[in-house]
Amino acid sequence: MTSADHPSGTDRCAEVVSAMGSIAQENAVIINIQGDEPFIDPAQIDTLCFCFQNEEVELGTLVRRFSNTDDILNPNMIKVVRDINGYGIYFSRLPIPFERDAEVINLEAHFQHIGLYGYRASTLLKIASLETSFLENTEKLEQLRWIENGYKIMTALSNHESWSIDTPQDLKKIQERFI
Repeated sequence: MTSADHPSGTDRCAEVVSAMGSIAQENAVIINIQGDEPFIDPAQIDTLCFCFQNEEVELGTLVRRFSNTDDILNPNMIKVVRDINGYGIYFSRLPIPFERDAEVINLEAHFQHIGLYGYRASTLLKIASLETSFLENTEKLEQLRWIENGYKIMTALSNHESWSIDTPQDLKKIQERFI
């Protein structure tokens, strides 16, 4: 349905918005559910959309608190550090923040990124035209390109557990859980 040469879902969304023409000039909000997130709850989409009631928010995503230490240590589960206003200031595959003096990881201090993005249409077109960045290439996380270029990503807290499928092991866990 889109051309095959896109490195990310964001780029696919940008192609669609470009084809729609005038919507990119409006204040439309585009929601991108990542393909590895088949279990997104509709309430999570509503939570993300709520971020955009603030006209200053250009980009948004969901986070949830981790429920176990193993997931924090899993490089396929993306971690997010947020500022005091709820904006994501860094995304990583490593456990961040690093609790230097902790004997046990404090689950309350760690947020998991959920593969659901929201963009203002005009912002989507701008970020899709950015060159890949050092941090993006290092961590293989596209949202780092946006942050490196000065964009702010609002995060909304979700209480729904997210089961993304990134590896054959993830698929096996899902099959064991639901079948």
